[in-house]
Amino acid sequence: LRAGDGTVKTGLMSATLYDYRGTSHLLSVTRDITALKVTEHQLQQARKMEAIGILAGGVAHDFNNVLQVINGYTQLLLLEKGESDPEHAQLEAIEKAVEHAAQLVRQLLAFSRKAESRPVSLDLNREIIGIRKILERTLPKMIAIDLRLGRDVAPVIADPVQVEQILLNLATNAADAMPDGGTLLVETENITLNDDYLNTHAGARAGDYVLLSVSDTGAGMAKDIVDHIFEPFFTTKEFGKGTGLGLASVYGIVKGNSGYINCYSEVGQGTTFKIYLPAARR
Repeated sequence: LRAGDGTVKTGLMSATLYDYRGTSHLLSVTRDITALKVTEHQLQQARKMEAIGILAGGVAHDFNNVLQVINGYTQLLLLEKGESDPEHAQLEAIEKAVEHAAQLVRQLLAFSRKAESRPVSLDLNREIIGIRKILERTLPKMIAIDLRLGRDVAPVIADPVQVEQILLNLATNAADAMPDGGTLLVETENITLNDDYLNTHAGARAGDYVLLSVSDTGAGMAKDIVDHIFEPFFTTKEFGKGTGLGLASVYGIVKGNSGYINCYSEVGQGTTFKIYLPAARR
């Protein structure tokens, strides 16, 4: 149904036939269930991601065991071969491939929330200011970095290495979406999640949070892509230019810290990631 303001609503209609003074009447009632359908979709997505996480965690552990065996034998063979030996370079190539595979395993473990973390009380603003220096060296020069950090932002309990991983992954994706340049905007603020948010976000809990927003002015994404961006190995990049694990690991890190992450994007309108991390007691 299209409402007066132009928005499309989903309605649940029921009808009853009854007699009144010898005349049949039809009573029809339509209930607005738009918010309910949104929550239902989010719940289905959450359950799917949970199932994928369990599978990914099991595969990652088994694969990691295989990699350790390969790496062990490679190290032994390298000890037997001098640098002038033609097989030495081949063994080093195997060693580098194993390290690359191990990095993928670590990202899978982050997604499945089984990666080792060392959470501490963090000043998120200070972390972001520190990471900005890395971004200025790694992002293309035609991308402007704009920080709008809230005042007196509450501390959060998180692993600083994982926070850096979140920002680097999101910034890298933003840069890919702005090949001709643009603006990367990072914002923080204190926020309290109330019933209005809980009613439209399945699984969320009320309370005080720190909201970290990362936005770009890039190409944006269609809804059917947004629905899959946190799934492992899903990528819109060309073959060989992305593993599809960056956003999956971000999702796992946020969930592992009892937080929530949402993506808002439209084609031609850029993309915004909103991350809610529980505020620590001061």
